[in-house]
Amino acid sequence: MLSPPAYVISDIHLGHASDATERLLLSFLRALPGRAASLLINGDLFEFWFEWKTVVPRAGVRVLAALMDLRDAGVPVTMLAGNHDCWGGDVLREAGVDFQFGPWTGSVGGWHARVEHGDGLRAKEDRGYRALRHVLRNRLAIRAFRALHPDLASRLAMGSSHASRTYQPKDHGRGLRAVAEATLTADPSLDLLVYGHSHVAALERMPRGNVYANAGSWLDAPTFLVITPERIALRQWEGSAEGADLDALDRPTKEATT
Repeated sequence: MLSPPAYVISDIHLGHASDATERLLLSFLRALPGRAASLLINGDLFEFWFEWKTVVPRAGVRVLAALMDLRDAGVPVTMLAGNHDCWGGDVLREAGVDFQFGPWTGSVGGWHARVEHGDGLRAKEDRGYRALRHVLRNRLAIRAFRALHPDLASRLAMGSSHASRTYQPKDHGRGLRAVAEATLTADPSLDLLVYGHSHVAALERMPRGNVYANAGSWLDAPTFLVITPERIALRQWEGSAEGADLDALDRPTKEATT
């Protein structure tokens, strides 16, 4: 359970994101104690993350320290694996991050929700990627990659990530939105479905009254979601966690959903 107010971010891509973006993220994280009751990172916090026995990538070390400070301040942090940082493990967990592989289902800010990064969900467009994902996450492939020197392995990974990092969906997120609508139609018990990955911020009420939300990407603008039992807000970080809403949806009344 992610207690309200639950804050949601995704797709920061530390290691590729600018220093200014990293500083914005640090200021955001440092503002959460006393405001947030939980933080959800919906994948691709890092451009590349891999854990050797004694070495991890140094990009984003300050952010990792800020997440540890959040834990010490009593704000639990949950992170779902994205397609760029799906090799997380003990180091993240020892830092106090509840690192998981999606999909994740439970209470987010008082809404019965399903959360998933969103990679590989489009039926036709992502067919090739789904095959590649099976290879990249195979235990033998991970073991072979771990045998490489970290400097060489990191260069290879950063080079291969360029295509997916610079890729902007030709459908402007419509394909993932269509998956969301189909999922929410098939499972009316869900109040909320949260994706990332498309880099397209979204907050939309679907025909059944349930909600599709996407926190967007900090490579484009520092947007985030704030979820309470009464409403969901999409905001942009401008130095205050209590900034103006870009968009917001109130929870429908029981009469409105019957």
